[in-house]
Amino acid sequence: MTIEWKSNSDSIDWEELSALYRAAPLGEKTAAHLQKVYANSMFKCFVYEESRLIAAGRALADGGDCSYICDIAVLPSHQGTGVGKQVVEHLVAASRGHKKILLYAVPGREPFYRKFGFLRMQTAMAIFADQEAQVLRGYLSET
Repeated sequence: MTIEWKSNSDSIDWEELSALYRAAPLGEKTAAHLQKVYANSMFKCFVYEESRLIAAGRALADGGDCSYICDIAVLPSHQGTGVGKQVVEHLVAASRGHKKILLYAVPGREPFYRKFGFLRMQTAMAIFADQEAQVLRGYLSET
């Protein structure tokens, strides 16, 4: 099997990327939305196997102070193969030199990210477009 890594979005099929996020499953992210957020991200990672997109991720970074790694998606057929680990490693390496590298994990996946050196933040807070849904999903707590 031929694995190809890309770090730019010049030839990305945004509909294929949208389908990857649905399959991962990381929710509904339209092609137009993904094109916008990836364009505004300093670091990008796209992984192809035999010309099929199997994984992706990005880091929203300012070039010095903060890099936020997000939207790590892997096709279910490739989860557990190490490709997600490689995407995170790639984005962490690209983010080196920033004073802090942040991410938030799907609830229950925190142990996966601890392997890279991430620790739980005691003071992190967030405002989501749908606060109630994120409380129910375990991303937010009122305590």
